Amino acid sequence: MNKVKKKYFKRFAVILLSSFLLGCVSSKKINYFQDTTNINIKEELENYEPTLQIGDILSINVSTIEKDAAIPFNLFEAQTLANQIPLPYIINADGEISFPVLGKIKVVAMTTKQLTNFLTKKLLLYLKDPIVNVRITNFKITILGEVKNPGNYPVLNERISIIEALGLAGDLTIYGDRENIMLIREQNGKRIFETIDLTNKELFNKPYFYLTQNDALFIPSNKAKVNASNVGPNTSVIISSISILVTLIAILVR
Repeated sequence: MNKVKKKYFKRFAVILLSSFLLGCVSSKKINYFQDTTNINIKEELENYEPTLQIGDILSINVSTIEKDAAIPFNLFEAQTLANQIPLPYIINADGEISFPVLGKIKVVAMTTKQLTNFLTKKLLLYLKDPIVNVRITNFKITILGEVKNPGNYPVLNERISIIEALGLAGDLTIYGDRENIMLIREQNGKRIFETIDLTNKELFNKPYFYLTQNDALFIPSNKAKVNASNVGPNTSVIISSISILVTLIAILVR
């Protein structure tokens, strides 16, 4: 009988110690986009485009059938045919750029498509069938916290979702809090903070599902990581205390 009791006490000690040190993390805290009630997910993909902001750096190229006619509408560091380096357009504090011939243009809050159409219409007065290409060259996002590869990531196609962004960073670690991700966004001169829950499918309907330039994502640590960090410095003391407690109980039940 005593052997049986000792056997059960040893098992109890192992379970108690493991639970205390590692903690229990429910699959509901880990799995993404779980089924939820009363949520209608939009099946149609919206044609999302980011809007231009103050401080954005633009690449604008103008071309036409008559190449020489387009030269005044393109800015270059060097005007030689062998080495033409285009100059970028920086959106100033007033939300404007200075474009050759056309002068100052208010571009903030436009999309690149809208700016392309605007310039094309204006240039029809000077060029035959102008082709305008506009691109944001400093589109980047920042991902910090409990991900495998935190850092800054450039975005070439000017469209990226939260899922794609986390994929670039190698996904969350097992210690990442999937229910309380913080999105930091600067918009219209204001800093916006949004909380994102990756375990909820409603994320697909949120306006911040797609990120804009200079967005930052911060993934905090979950309770398991916090508890582990608190236990760490005193692990040996705790293990010794539990061992003594189990020994005392074993002696008392003899």
